[in-house]
Amino acid sequence: MKKIFLFACVAAMFAACTNSPAPQNKSFMELARERYAVREYAQTPIEQAKLDSVLEAGRLAPTARNVQPQHIYVLQSAEAIAKINELTRCAYGAPVVFLVCYDTDSVWTRNGSNSGDMDCSIVGTHMMMEATELGLGTCWVKYFDPEEVASAFELPANHKPSFLMPCGYAAETSKPSDKHFSRKPISETVTYK
Repeated sequence: MKKIFLFACVAAMFAACTNSPAPQNKSFMELARERYAVREYAQTPIEQAKLDSVLEAGRLAPTARNVQPQHIYVLQSAEAIAKINELTRCAYGAPVVFLVCYDTDSVWTRNGSNSGDMDCSIVGTHMMMEATELGLGTCWVKYFDPEEVASAFELPANHKPSFLMPCGYAAETSKPSDKHFSRKPISETVTYK
């Protein structure tokens, strides 16, 4: 009888913990308003499930003619983070930096231009918004020399770096820059014809 009572108590405690209300999913617009460029990170590791989810969001992104030319390097080892910190001051101490590249052999090309940076931008936006939904911060970074980065990480010749995306939990002292809140009115950026 004691065992049954003890089991019932433990089960009730477990149920009380697991039946807490689930967090409400935010709309895309709420996430878009919440997201900002994080430039200061806590050193808390990112859970593998969250990394996988961010990468899956990028995999699902549309690309020109659906050729999916993106290739993402997940820089997270101490060696890789030290190396990227030598190549740019804009890794901001993040525990993970995504190096987003496109494959020049498979990218869609027309009239001498290709969709590589555009495709990577769409992939990166998907990743950024998923990271925001998961409580992670990100920052879009173009402040680096692509050739130096490609050489330092010994990328294949057909993998062209498009941008870096530091990712992690925002430090408690992190806050949006003053520029973040400056938005032109829609009347200045949209024209109906």
